[in-house]
Amino acid sequence: MSEIDVIGVIGAGFMGSGIAESAARAGVGVHLFEPGQAALDRARASIEKSVTRAVSRGKLTDAEGAALLERIQPTTNLDDLAPAQLVVEAIVEDPQVKGKVFADLDQRLPDARVLASNTSSIPIAQIASWTSRPERVLGLHFFSPVPVMALVEIVVALDSAPEAVDTATAFATQIGKHPIRTKDRSGFIVNMLLVPYLMAAVRMFEEGFATREDIDEGMKLGAGHPMGPLTLCDFIGLDVLYAVCDSLYDEFKRPEYAPPPLMKRMILAGKHGRKTGEGFYSY
Repeated sequence: MSEIDVIGVIGAGFMGSGIAESAARAGVGVHLFEPGQAALDRARASIEKSVTRAVSRGKLTDAEGAALLERIQPTTNLDDLAPAQLVVEAIVEDPQVKGKVFADLDQRLPDARVLASNTSSIPIAQIASWTSRPERVLGLHFFSPVPVMALVEIVVALDSAPEAVDTATAFATQIGKHPIRTKDRSGFIVNMLLVPYLMAAVRMFEEGFATREDIDEGMKLGAGHPMGPLTLCDFIGLDVLYAVCDSLYDEFKRPEYAPPPLMKRMILAGKHGRKTGEGFYSY
């Protein structure tokens, strides 16, 4: 199977920028799309900062860093993604918004081998239903921060063709990631296991069972986790995590997936975690 030379990334936020950087670091050309130039400018600055840090630590040479940046072509025109052999969508977790994007990509990019979503919880079958060729639609769920985290979940939907799955799996390996395959169920592998653990920690804190520091230190020092569950909630983003909880609860109707009331109040108060400066901790 031939390697992927050019990809498209829809969405230049934290995840999209990370996917673009990881692919470009592996020598893949990237067309990074956002409808607004301001978002592209922020993404460029973020990637440049990441590359500068990698160069300063000796992980990249100056020449390699410059070549990486040259491989990423920002654009506000979806038609510029025409050369892409594989596209990864990394936008807001809203099935209607994602569906419309995939319907558009389906029409504009008839030659792309794979149309993938980076969703962490929305059914791929639902997204694929917006297209005329659902056999090339699947999930490529990266983990944050993408340049650091090695795992990618390959989410195989009902209509995903074996050829598309093999292409996506090979691409993940090509850019230095470790792919694992999962069926198209809400939460896939990691979030289906992770969310009950995180929600148990939130409930424990909400009920005054233990302090946030003791909950986090307990799991770091007692279970060997690199960060505690409440710190991890802040890192993921409480709004993102709440959407994942809703999706899991809607699909399985199990109480361990239901987000505690405290999370909703924090989100309404604008306390989404690290990205807003305050969550369970202040940043």
